[in-house]
Amino acid sequence: MTQADFQALKNPLLVLLVVILAAAAAIYYTDQMMTAARRQLAREQAQLKEARTRLQKSGDEKDIIVSHLERFRQLQRIGFVGEEQRINWLDGLRLSNQQADLFGVDYQIEAQKPYPYSADFNPGQIALNQSVMKLRFRLLHEEDLMRFLNALARQGAGVFTVDQCAMRRVDTGGVIRFQPNVSADCELSWITARVGAGGAQKTAAAEGQK
Repeated sequence: MTQADFQALKNPLLVLLVVILAAAAAIYYTDQMMTAARRQLAREQAQLKEARTRLQKSGDEKDIIVSHLERFRQLQRIGFVGEEQRINWLDGLRLSNQQADLFGVDYQIEAQKPYPYSADFNPGQIALNQSVMKLRFRLLHEEDLMRFLNALARQGAGVFTVDQCAMRRVDTGGVIRFQPNVSADCELSWITARVGAGGAQKTAAAEGQK
């Protein structure tokens, strides 16, 4: 190839080199764009899946709440869910005393505090509290104690546990037939539950949509 021929091909070769470089740059840029697009698509698909999961979960939670709503309302009515219903407790004591034919009941209620065994029930957003009630009453005989506790449970005045009871004989001399022969000291724990803010809002929403 002569010098003249090389000079004649110089410009076309330069143009071809520029075209090749431009094509390579375009291919690289397109590949980068495709990679970024695939990543963005994967992120959006993950977000969509997460949103669907949350939607399904919220729907499941709503179904669970609705299915247990009537039971929840019943627990509210008996004073287990919500604020303490001490007046109802005292009414329950009075009626139980009458039904068990006791000789009166003396009581003392301590301040409310967290229920010490809450962790055993894994309550989640529910806060369990207790108020200890100390009772002192007189019985005709030992069986009256169970009659009284069973009568108190039937009142529906709340949820309680019997922590301890101690009984002792009373020397009456047998002068009067129907008089107390046994004295009893018991401690009861009245248990109440308070739903956390998130649980309360979900319950209220379910009640509004039912």
